Amino acid sequence: MNLSLLSEERKPAMRRPGSLTATALFAQRTLYHMRNNGFGLAIEAVVSPIVLLLIFTFLFGGAIEGSVSGYIQYLLPGILVLTVVPMSVYSGTTLCNDLAKGVYARFRTMPFWQPAAVFGSVVAEGLRYAAALLVVLTAGLALGFRPDDGIAGAALSGLYVLFFAYGASWVFAFIGTAAKRPETVSGTSMMIVYPLLFASNVLVDTSTMPGWLQAAIDANPISIAVELTRGLIHGTADALDIAAGLGVGLLPIAVFAPWTVHAYLTKGLR
Repeated sequence: MNLSLLSEERKPAMRRPGSLTATALFAQRTLYHMRNNGFGLAIEAVVSPIVLLLIFTFLFGGAIEGSVSGYIQYLLPGILVLTVVPMSVYSGTTLCNDLAKGVYARFRTMPFWQPAAVFGSVVAEGLRYAAALLVVLTAGLALGFRPDDGIAGAALSGLYVLFFAYGASWVFAFIGTAAKRPETVSGTSMMIVYPLLFASNVLVDTSTMPGWLQAAIDANPISIAVELTRGLIHGTADALDIAAGLGVGLLPIAVFAPWTVHAYLTKGLR
């Protein structure tokens, strides 16, 4: 009897990793890349949020509210959104980079749940968002910001901003599957993000605007998200604010998550 054949037969078959396991592995892969680019992560999640907060607080504080301490109560919830939403573009650039370099072609030959490559990347970006949120809140407290609803309000607002950023990340992930180069994803996405961010209520109360402009700004998804963030952190959110805020976060997930996965899985078949 051939003993080598017998030993081969006794070896357990390789098990195909489940969807959660595969997603976790791809999330670890994204975190590994973040760790290798620690300097970039520090700039994006630590330095840039503090610089933005300081610039807008001291530049507009005296003109709008008459004092830094008064303006920061209004400004900081908006800065949370202003800081995190641009970071969600990385979901698209990561996917596009894999596709452009042929990494995805290699993934397709492996026996795992293929959408994990998309979900893992998107999920792992939450670490970047969370770090930036903590930095902004800490810097705001140092400048005199005090959440009217205490720690609970600050925690709820932070969780909501994370949720909203995940929703936005699916829009850019879809762009990442359509673009041919990561630079195209960044350029296209920023053309979408910054007009929405600055044509919003992040920096200025819309009640000071003409009626037609106020209506347009209030309908901006960023304005709706910021309104709920302010309401949660100061304890003034009502049912309409919550419904609208959750809606602008859920809508891009419902629309773009399936599109992104479908585009990713069929990319090499078109």
